[in-house]
Amino acid sequence: MTKIRTVLFDLDGTIADTAPDMAHALNALLQAEGKQTLAFEDIRPVVSHGASALIKLGLGVAPGEAEFDRLRERFLAVYADNLCRHTRPFDGIGPLLVSLHAAGIAWGIVTNKPAFLTEPLIASLDLKPAPVCIVSGDTTNNRKPHPEPMLHAAAAAGARPEQCLYVGDAERDIQAGKLAGMKTLVALFGYISRSETPDRWGADGMVNSPHEILEWLERHG
Repeated sequence: MTKIRTVLFDLDGTIADTAPDMAHALNALLQAEGKQTLAFEDIRPVVSHGASALIKLGLGVAPGEAEFDRLRERFLAVYADNLCRHTRPFDGIGPLLVSLHAAGIAWGIVTNKPAFLTEPLIASLDLKPAPVCIVSGDTTNNRKPHPEPMLHAAAAAGARPEQCLYVGDAERDIQAGKLAGMKTLVALFGYISRSETPDRWGADGMVNSPHEILEWLERHG
């Protein structure tokens, strides 16, 4: 069907809808700190940017500032204990993975999420067929938008970078994929805020649903 041999995905906001459990962890932290909780609609667009961005959103504390490390540790502890209560694959991901397998295309994950969260989350989701590689935020020395984790994933999947497509919902995903020499797609169904301009990220395409990834491969792969 395509010259692409491997499709690599971001995790939060692309493969899995993790926002409900991430929002729960943030609001639990806010309650514990005596702060006002936030509406889910305000938290969702920030989830793909990770714990640091969520702590900045909820408590106004950035990395390097006093209390940040303590707050991050508390947030991650709450999240780790509630990792997959409401998290599910996005609608259409299951059939997409089956279709990729039928076409002889492998799939994998490249995320900035640390491995101690990524690995049990993927295990809980029990995606079939299983990914050929999982690259977490601490697997390599650098994280996205650096291309190192992308190149590591390609090698683990047994593919050259130009034989890979990377799908993600953040600008750093597209930057990392392009720097690695991969084709890239923006997952518009992910956690993209109204203020962001994904049409300016320089991706090879944008998709509104997982099914459209197959359609793109048929046309451009």
